[in-house]
Amino acid sequence: MKIAVITSHQRGEIDRLITQAANDLQADGVKLSGIVKVPDAGKDRSCACEMAVRVLPDGEVIPITQDLGEGSDACKLDPGAIARAVVEVEKQPLDGVEMFILNKFGPEEARGRGFCGAIAAALAEDIPVLVGVSGPSRAAFDSFVDNLAEAVAPEPQAIREWCAQALG
Repeated sequence: MKIAVITSHQRGEIDRLITQAANDLQADGVKLSGIVKVPDAGKDRSCACEMAVRVLPDGEVIPITQDLGEGSDACKLDPGAIARAVVEVEKQPLDGVEMFILNKFGPEEARGRGFCGAIAAALAEDIPVLVGVSGPSRAAFDSFVDNLAEAVAPEPQAIREWCAQALG
């Protein structure tokens, strides 16, 4: 089982690193599955919560947040949009896929939902998996993968080296 986890305390760094890794791998001709965050997808740049993801390898862009109105401090993630992204990823065959990438193992996955099935399917097919995880979901992620994920430093070179080794 080849699975790597990237964490960072710097806001937005995991998404940036995972998206860059996916872009680099695709430029090298690696066939990917999964999702990555679309940089600067939000219309309102003052709100870091407006997000969209891109279904790999070159699928549609899906906004995953919802407008809850001015003054709302509730989570803006749209569970329906996340479910749609999961469906889009899971309906793609894994034949020929060389790496599965998930920008974030988040609250849905921590509850055993979201992309858990897609991660498990990739691992069952011996496809390397690269996942971003933030602090609040780390314990659930470690439990989900039975503490078998390799921690990779949140640095582009370290990520490139892990991907090369996993693909090699």
